[in-house]
Amino acid sequence: MAILISGASVAGLTAAQRFSARGAEVTVVERAPELRRSGAPIDVRGTALDVAAGMGIRDTLAAHETGAAQRSAFTHIVDENGEKVGALPTELPQDSPDDLEIFRSDLIDILHGSIGPDVTFVYGDSIQEVTDTGDAVEVGFTSGRAGRYELLVGADGIHSNTRRLVFGPEERYRRHLGVYYGILSLPAELGADGEAYFYGVPGRSVLISDYADRTMGGFTFLSPEIAYDYHDVDQQRQLVLDTYSSVRGWKTAEVLDVLKRSEDFYLDSASQVHMDRWSRGRVVLLGDAAFAPSFFSGQGTPLAMIGADILADEWATCDGDLGQAFGRYEQAMRPQVHRAQEGVPEARDRIIPATWEAIEARNHRWPPVR
Repeated sequence: MAILISGASVAGLTAAQRFSARGAEVTVVERAPELRRSGAPIDVRGTALDVAAGMGIRDTLAAHETGAAQRSAFTHIVDENGEKVGALPTELPQDSPDDLEIFRSDLIDILHGSIGPDVTFVYGDSIQEVTDTGDAVEVGFTSGRAGRYELLVGADGIHSNTRRLVFGPEERYRRHLGVYYGILSLPAELGADGEAYFYGVPGRSVLISDYADRTMGGFTFLSPEIAYDYHDVDQQRQLVLDTYSSVRGWKTAEVLDVLKRSEDFYLDSASQVHMDRWSRGRVVLLGDAAFAPSFFSGQGTPLAMIGADILADEWATCDGDLGQAFGRYEQAMRPQVHRAQEGVPEARDRIIPATWEAIEARNHRWPPVR
């Protein structure tokens, strides 16, 4: 019987390739009208590199590495005049020298390209109803279609629709970390010498990260949870403009001006997902839907890829005992998830200190690279 995967991002695409490679008949349903390729560069590291090798894509990923590892610092910290006042070292976010930083667009394309033609992709549709009959999962879609599957994999992100339908409201599981972040592309003239720079005042920072062929910008700010429409980009854009209306200095005004007309701006909360169980019946969650560590950890992509590989392997060897497969999947993943999630507060406080005193202490700890 077929397997349905909800979500066509890193977790969903990796799962589609790994389940298909193990003989499953796979369908992927994605709410967006096409693959979402925009977003910040992301890391592939640790055991995820072994997963990539098993998928036959490790060398391709390495060929698309951003080159950030060759920078003089992970990020230079500047004051309102653009003078360097600190620098986070290149090795700070790394697990090992083998880590790869990949543009999200390249990773999505490479993952998608590794999937054979026997996997079916359905775009512009999403799950509306889920009924677990015991011997199958019956799914109704917003388009009016219906399907019957052996297994439903919810790989649909931190705001998972699958999790909401099967496990309950998002607020039971998602923990807001008091931070929001936004990402957008910038014109090349705002970049500088292939390095990354950020400027901050208490609770708010602006980032410009320059690469060989593109320049990315970002906003990170402290805030209690804000009620807004995750799919309304204009509302999100205005939220950032309002938050930074009083921030002056460096290139803040120029980045805000680009934001007003950006076509690829993305905003979300820095959050983690904590659940007692990642499965129920014939439904299992994967990636950020189950165990989001937050972007501060740098582990979201590796955990998604590792989890997809383990889940597919356990499914293929469980002889129909999904409870056993899901239990082994959780047993293998939970220690890794715990390590990724517990280190987040320190990383958050490095990037977005809440006071001038904390900013000065960070800059003293990590002085500038001249």
